[in-house]
Amino acid sequence: MSINNILVIGAGTMGRQIAMSCALSGFSTILQDISDTALRAARTELENWAAGRISKGKLRAEDVELALSRLTQSTELATSAARSDLVIEAATERLDIKRAIFAELGEHAPAHAILATNSSTLASSHVAEASGRAAQVCNMHFFNPALVMKCVEIVRNAQTSDATIATVTEVARALGKEPVLVNKEVPGFIANRMMGAIQQEALDLASKGVASIEDIDTTARTALGHPMGPFELMDLVGLDVIDFIAQATYAETGEPSDQPHPMITEKVGEGKLGRKSGQGFYLYDQEK
Repeated sequence: MSINNILVIGAGTMGRQIAMSCALSGFSTILQDISDTALRAARTELENWAAGRISKGKLRAEDVELALSRLTQSTELATSAARSDLVIEAATERLDIKRAIFAELGEHAPAHAILATNSSTLASSHVAEASGRAAQVCNMHFFNPALVMKCVEIVRNAQTSDATIATVTEVARALGKEPVLVNKEVPGFIANRMMGAIQQEALDLASKGVASIEDIDTTARTALGHPMGPFELMDLVGLDVIDFIAQATYAETGEPSDQPHPMITEKVGEGKLGRKSGQGFYLYDQEK
C-alpha cells in the first residue's frame, strides 16, 4: 500500500520529532494535539532545530523549507484522521486515552489506513479492538531523540496482518530508520528489556556493595564497549522514566522482580531524577 499522508498524534517531545522526520522524508504530515499551545511550541522548537542544522551544514535551507511546508498542525482529530494513510499515535501513556483515540480513529480514518502506536510500554493489542481494524494496528516504537535515533521497533499483535507490517517497515526505512520486527508482544519489547536487564544487574551490584556506581559505569564503558555506563544512561533518560517503565512492566507481568528497584524509588522520591533535575546518581552543573 502506498503511504502519502501521515498523521502524528501528540505534539510532545516524541510526536513533534516523529512528525518532522516524516516531513523531511517527503511525506505530507499533520501534527495533531488537543492543545494549540503545545502545537505552537512544537513548531517553534522544530524551526529552531532546523535552523541549527542548516547553520552546521547538516541540512540544506531549501530542504527545510519544503519539509516545513509539508508539516501542518491541527487540534481536530477527526478531520485530520480522515486525510491520513498512516497514523502514528504518540499521546500520553494512559491506556484510557489511547483507547479513546483509537476508537475515534477507527471511526474517521479511511478504511485502508494503518494505525500505529509509538508506545514503549503498552502493546497495540490493548487498543486494537477499540479501532475496529485490529489487522491494521501495530506498535511503531521510535526512540528519543526521534530525529537522531535510527532504531524503530515494529511490534505485531496477534491479529496484525503481514501487509501492515510490510507497509510500516517500508515507511520506517523511508524515514532513514533501521526497523526491527518484534513478532510477539512482550513487556519492554527488545531494547527496554535488554536495557532493563543490564540496569537491574547494575543496581543490584551497587546496592549490595559489590562495586561503586562509578566503577560499574567504568566497567561498562571499558570492558563492554558501551558508550556510557548504566547509571550514566539512567540519569540521561530520567529516573522518573525508568521508574515509569518498571511500573508499567510490573502491571503487565505481576512479577515482583519487575517492580522498580528500591534505589530508583528512593531517588525519584527525593526528586533526584538525573540530568533534568541536576542530580540523580551523579551531580550535574545545570549552568553548563
